[in-house]
Amino acid sequence: MSRVGRLLNTSVPVWRAVTVDDGGGGQETTWVQIGTPRARRSQPTARERQAADQAESRLDETWYFHPGTDVRRGDELRPPGRVVEVFATFDPSEPGTYLRADCTVRQPTVES
Repeated sequence: MSRVGRLLNTSVPVWRAVTVDDGGGGQETTWVQIGTPRARRSQPTARERQAADQAESRLDETWYFHPGTDVRRGDELRPPGRVVEVFATFDPSEPGTYLRADCTVRQPTVES
């Protein structure tokens, strides 16, 4: 178990955009749930928000996962009633400790 394993206090569905053939020579993008890993949501520090502002991006939340969890840039985390887009992932300086995902919150869209 990773060093942060006991701190991961929730599970969050992870969704990824997948491009598939539409059968007519084109392609369409659909969202597929790839897993529901254990995670922890954290508010970013003032320093992290400032760094995001300087990079012209918006940082709303930071999520932590076990190291090696399959979470990538562009994925969506979908806790109940919300959609959180991952815009960056980081491994800490000490390998095998955790995976950090910096995220921005977006309004969920109604799918028909």
